[in-house]
Amino acid sequence: MEKAKKKSGFLGEFKKFALRGNVIDLAVGVIIGGAFQKIVTSVVSDLIMPLVGLMTGGVNFNDQFVILKLPEGVTAAQASVSLDAAKQLGVTTFNYGAFITAVIDFLIMAFVIFLLVKGINKLADLRKKPEEVPAPAKRLCPYCLMEVADEAVRCPHCTSVLAEVNGEEDT
Repeated sequence: MEKAKKKSGFLGEFKKFALRGNVIDLAVGVIIGGAFQKIVTSVVSDLIMPLVGLMTGGVNFNDQFVILKLPEGVTAAQASVSLDAAKQLGVTTFNYGAFITAVIDFLIMAFVIFLLVKGINKLADLRKKPEEVPAPAKRLCPYCLMEVADEAVRCPHCTSVLAEVNGEEDT
């Protein structure tokens, strides 16, 4: 019986956790982020990388690699045809093109998220009402009758002592 209570208690806690508003918001954010990632990946691989490929001699930049180790019987010329051919021949490769593509992907995602957060923060700031800062309380100096802050112990105009500090009069 205790196990049944623990199980329903655990399930109850999980249900309470899963149905919180911020958990649902997080789930929606992850789903939208996944879809947005596909768009960014398409922009990078279908629009940006072909332009980079033109600059590197018409080669598909995503498939650029360096041969690290050739298996016996395979020549560098055979392995250099394409990344797919090198993998089929069992060649150990350093795939720097795919890595650079992933870095560009990340930088674009980070920049877009930065712009979104910046925009959301700006909108949140516009919605906030400016807090009014109360003016400091003032009083009149009994000697020169000029306005003096309530916390002042000396008049800034006539330098008269206005209050006692620590039980002793300031001179």
